[in-house]
Amino acid sequence: MPHERRPSSPDLALAVRLQPRAKADAIDGLLGDALKVRVSAPPVDGAANAALIALIAEKLGVARSAVRIAAGDRARHKVVAIRGASPDAIRRALTR
Repeated sequence: MPHERRPSSPDLALAVRLQPRAKADAIDGLLGDALKVRVSAPPVDGAANAALIALIAEKLGVARSAVRIAAGDRARHKVVAIRGASPDAIRRALTR
């Protein structure tokens, strides 16, 4: 009997407006069609991106490896890809 492969869950894209060098790490809700996120890390050597990934992974309860910057690596407007989370779970966890 051949081994059956479960289909992998596709990445979900999330538009993010990132504000580095904030007083605290926080998710401020929606700003237009993007999620506004503040991180205290500076935008130097990928520190702000790493802080963004860590914050989103923590809020969703997923591994950091399940979250990646899909677009906008050096911009404030980014697209974050999240693997293994449903749109409803993301909405509930990130817009409280």
